[in-house]
Amino acid sequence: MNSRGRSDDPVDHSALAVSDLDHADGPANAPATLLVYGDYECPYTRAAHVAIRRVQPRLAGLVRYVYRHFPLRAIHSHAQHAAEMSEVANAGGKFWPMHDHLFRHQGALEDADLVRYATDVGIDAARARDALASHAHVGRVDADVRSALDLGVRGTPTLFINGVRYTGDRGVPALEHALRESTARRTA
Repeated sequence: MNSRGRSDDPVDHSALAVSDLDHADGPANAPATLLVYGDYECPYTRAAHVAIRRVQPRLAGLVRYVYRHFPLRAIHSHAQHAAEMSEVANAGGKFWPMHDHLFRHQGALEDADLVRYATDVGIDAARARDALASHAHVGRVDADVRSALDLGVRGTPTLFINGVRYTGDRGVPALEHALRESTARRTA
């Protein structure tokens, strides 16, 4: 570990490769990729999400934010369904609006709430209810969980910056500094 809370050894594993299936916000050629394994019911993931959304405009065009699911099912009873509902929204081209909405309303994640949030972002309520009831997108969520486990992820949020696990402070100043530092190394 260095003094900034990062391991200097990148994780060399195919599970870190960003694919077209990933949820990515920002340019594919951005010099920094911030990969986050998160849980919609986890207050720490929400705090990291808020910090990321504050940092993104400051680093416009320099950071790609990639989100993968890691619902902590044993302690967060609504996290799995919230992740599945984000995938229902994704099927309708609304992943990021739903993603942000779920974190804004983290205290109310019952199935009825999730269906209401789907309609809030423009997804048909009946389609959302049916997809949730049939677990139509459980495979997508499970694929993210498997990749997390392959990387040794055990909690949320877990962050990687350009393939290096980031364990430092997740507040705005520290996260922005780490991303700027990583960007500078990539563009030097």
